[in-house]
Amino acid sequence: MPLPQLNVHRHDHATRALVTLAGEIDLVTAPLVRAALAACLRDGIRTTDVDLTAVTFCDASGLNAFLTASGLATDAGTSLQLHYPPPTLARIIELTGSGFLLHELHAVRPPSPRVPAAAGGAP
Repeated sequence: MPLPQLNVHRHDHATRALVTLAGEIDLVTAPLVRAALAACLRDGIRTTDVDLTAVTFCDASGLNAFLTASGLATDAGTSLQLHYPPPTLARIIELTGSGFLLHELHAVRPPSPRVPAAAGGAP
């Protein structure tokens, strides 16, 4: 069985960083998320945006990594916001009362264009 894969890319612009995650966030890969977000704080980033558009799976260890990073950011007077989480992660965030993690304009990933329209619908 292959190990889960997670790609982490960071793009800085002055004191703002965009961290793009692609793949699965679980017990094996959550430390990569923690390290990437901690590096933003260590490097003096004031605003960290996390793009989750390409995340295919995220379990409780991933949510814990985001909650920990958010707490550290708050303590440091900086901000961390998640953008475009997969629907299952958005639901977990909602159920756990962790909505403060989400950027309000980008709370849920837009529907995939690969999903066929409902049968009988207008073109």
